Amino acid sequence: MSSYYDIDAILTDAQKVPCTFELSVPGLGYLDGNAGQDIKQGTKIELPLWLGEMLAVSAPSASGSMATLDLPVALGTRVQNALKADPRTIDLRALAPHFYALGARMLELFEEEELGEILADSFKMRSKVIADQAHNPRGALGEGADFLRGLDENERQLFRAAHDSAKAVRTWMAENKKK
Repeated sequence: MSSYYDIDAILTDAQKVPCTFELSVPGLGYLDGNAGQDIKQGTKIELPLWLGEMLAVSAPSASGSMATLDLPVALGTRVQNALKADPRTIDLRALAPHFYALGARMLELFEEEELGEILADSFKMRSKVIADQAHNPRGALGEGADFLRGLDENERQLFRAAHDSAKAVRTWMAENKKK
């Protein structure tokens, strides 16, 4: 569970997700860009995750919730297939700046075991490349630069930690050689 003031959690919850309204709702047309209108049953709208979740878990009638939540495009079938093929080739930042955090939030809402496995395997494989790039400064500036630009926020923090630790070890080794 993240802190209430965690900026990464706030930005993750602001990520847009597709929702389908199960009921007609009077006066909420502004969500779809139609101020003063009603939202009709079956209308599909991309809403921030926090709002979509609230509408999906609300139960205004015995028939069910106000809206259903779908997986965002960033976690859709095409992306899952690409991650299965070779996760190192995907620009996760372009899909969602907080890709893995979005995936974790979606796994809280959906029972998608395969998605969880795909995300875990992708993170493991990409973290090896991230560690290698962090320890090899020339790789990060050359052929690895495109890969590093596509890192999501969690991966960027991992890169910084690995880079700083490698730098600290080199400094420590240099100081010990002087003694």
